[in-house]
Amino acid sequence: MRETDTLARLAAVIESRKPSAGGDPAVSYVARLLANGPDSFLKKVGEEATEVVLAAKDLDRVGAGDLASHRQSLVGEMADLWFHSMIALAYFDLTPEDVLAELARREGLSGLEEKALRKAEQRAVDAAVVASTHKTGG
Repeated sequence: MRETDTLARLAAVIESRKPSAGGDPAVSYVARLLANGPDSFLKKVGEEATEVVLAAKDLDRVGAGDLASHRQSLVGEMADLWFHSMIALAYFDLTPEDVLAELARREGLSGLEEKALRKAEQRAVDAAVVASTHKTGG
């Protein structure tokens, strides 16, 4: 089984929990987060990201005796982060496949090249906005 199959199945469950798909906030945690809007699930993304950082720092400091439990703690926190991030994707009608496609697009680019490309693209967008504003008198 491919890992992307797991992501796709989880994304389908999250999608089915959307209030617009009949998800009931009274019985579904995901439906409740989605019904409460971005502040609700983005707060959870932030909390889980912090927990990932703390678990990674703990793992970095741990001795060999407790290594397995700290590794599992990091994996568990990362799973929570991915899960809540997937809720955010679903809210904005995006999927894990969109993220995987972006990662595939970046594959083969060095991190520095990719960052420079994004900056150049943003400068082009900014220049187009400025040019558009000047044309319309804004």
